Amino acid sequence: MGFIHKHEKLERNSVLLLICIILVVLVGGIVEIIPLFRKETVIEPVEGVRPYTPLELAGYNIYIREGCYVCHSQQIRYLRDEVTRYGHYSLAAESMYDHPFQWGSKRTGPDLARVGGKYSDAWHTAHMKHPQDVVPESIMPSYSFLAKNAAKVNDLDKHLKTLRLVGVPYTDEQVENAVNDAKVQAVGPDVADTDGLIERYGEKVNARDFDGNPNLVSEMDALIAYLQVLGTMVDFESAKDVEDGAQ
Repeated sequence: MGFIHKHEKLERNSVLLLICIILVVLVGGIVEIIPLFRKETVIEPVEGVRPYTPLELAGYNIYIREGCYVCHSQQIRYLRDEVTRYGHYSLAAESMYDHPFQWGSKRTGPDLARVGGKYSDAWHTAHMKHPQDVVPESIMPSYSFLAKNAAKVNDLDKHLKTLRLVGVPYTDEQVENAVNDAKVQAVGPDVADTDGLIERYGEKVNARDFDGNPNLVSEMDALIAYLQVLGTMVDFESAKDVEDGAQ
């Protein structure tokens, strides 16, 4: 009975009730939010995940600029039909270097979290220029202008420096070589020396002429380079073998 009377006192005093509500909300908010400032407590490290190369980062910027996230998500949920259609469910670590992340909230077109390597560069180029040529039912507009526009790569070192401020582990060497690395990746080993690029970002880096025009490092090159890396950093087959062995 004593507890009930104390509770009644709280309900009858609106100011006291308001103060108690605020305190409860503040404590609950602090308990939920503070751990999120420690990335290592909420994101399990995954082998293979790396920061984007400068050219992929340029493509990522174009992807955001053109609003691709409005129609295409990059988040495969832990549901059977999603995994069957798109592949392994998304891991938090795959988006740890995205600022902002591209999970999206709507799928007018398919999810792109695992699109890397699914189609050829030629397919992507044709799809960007006239989507209905490869997907007749598509309502996507043409982005043919991307093949004509030179990709903005001369300030990519500044982009890398800025991302480093928010935790993306770009090295001084990567920052220093950002502009050249973007140009080298867009032409590939047949035209330029890609050893430095591969040393800095790994052997799995896609380095080639993505849009079929060797005379221009275009926005199409950059966007396709970005699309072709999505979902390719993590070796899910190896991870599955490890899980099966543990079982």
